[in-house]
Amino acid sequence: MDVAPVATPPARLLLGPGPSPVHPRVLEAQARPIVGHLDPWFLEVTDQIAEMLRTVFRTHNRLTYAVSGTGSAGMETAVVNVVEPGDTVIVGVNGVFGGRLADTAQRAGAEVVALEEPWGRIVPPERVASALKAHPDAKLVALVHAETSTGAHQPLEEVGALLRDTDTLFLVDTVTGLAGVPVEVDAWGLDVVYSGAQKCLSVPPGLAPITFSEKAEAVIDRRSTTVRSWYLDVTAVRRYWGGERAYHHTAPISALLGLHEGLRLVLEEGLETRWARHAEVGALFQEHIQDRDAELLAQEGHRLPQLTTFALPDGIEEAPLRARLLHEHGIEVGGGLGSFAGRAWRVGLMGEGATHANVDRFLDALDELLEG
Repeated sequence: MDVAPVATPPARLLLGPGPSPVHPRVLEAQARPIVGHLDPWFLEVTDQIAEMLRTVFRTHNRLTYAVSGTGSAGMETAVVNVVEPGDTVIVGVNGVFGGRLADTAQRAGAEVVALEEPWGRIVPPERVASALKAHPDAKLVALVHAETSTGAHQPLEEVGALLRDTDTLFLVDTVTGLAGVPVEVDAWGLDVVYSGAQKCLSVPPGLAPITFSEKAEAVIDRRSTTVRSWYLDVTAVRRYWGGERAYHHTAPISALLGLHEGLRLVLEEGLETRWARHAEVGALFQEHIQDRDAELLAQEGHRLPQLTTFALPDGIEEAPLRARLLHEHGIEVGGGLGSFAGRAWRVGLMGEGATHANVDRFLDALDELLEG
């Protein structure tokens, strides 16, 4: 068998729903020499990662770490550790990832109360309040903060205030939100929150930052059944990230070195400055894409700046045009999912990708394609 050629990626500008462009410093960090995952030096690095994640999540939660897996592994970790068979779980379903949360909770044995909303809309906090009145024994409420399939930006503060002094946990998916829009875990009363490395943190995919409140840890410690995942069981994994530093699985050393450097870049810029950059660049893009007769699909007043869904003008087939954008201009964007399939484009201006230069390059390429 002949040896395959070197795998050299083509030049691409990643402006889809993820992954986002990666800073050279992160790539350099991932290419550093390997050490053991129990090496004292590396354990200091993981401590630094946990502390930087606390800063980015805006929390003091002790149990804050990076799951060895993508954002979907973060979702499963969040759900299976706090849900037991027979629990009632209220889930907002207004896109793909709310649907995945509901599916994961069902697989964990929960009785799921799905609060369904049309794609692109938020789940109104009053619907959550009504569901809680109907199901006062609910174990948790789960919402998607930044719905990657629709571009909807879900408000969390009102629901957090509603749940703060109750036994019900508040679980939040902020895979596309963290470091792109404000996330205030402690101030908003969020109990289980997970994200992904490859969105606004601008780190290659493969890690899922996660944090558990003391309230959530107490629920985990009171479980009467075994967590339905050996690999993602927090009671075992936290022994590696905590004081014992006990072996559980071989941590992805290179990926964690990349996350360490990515978090350093976030904190060098400053969280508020980074949020403002995403807000300004996203607003600029959304203004100019509407000038081209595109229709924004997320609910007005609740649109993510870093992930925009829009429909092209009538008569334009989105998939062939998106393919030309990639092959002729080297720009990747995402197509629509679910009810947006065949209609929408999803453009991400996340992390290193949230720049005026990238907005200009995309719009120039789109204009050329539409004129041709």
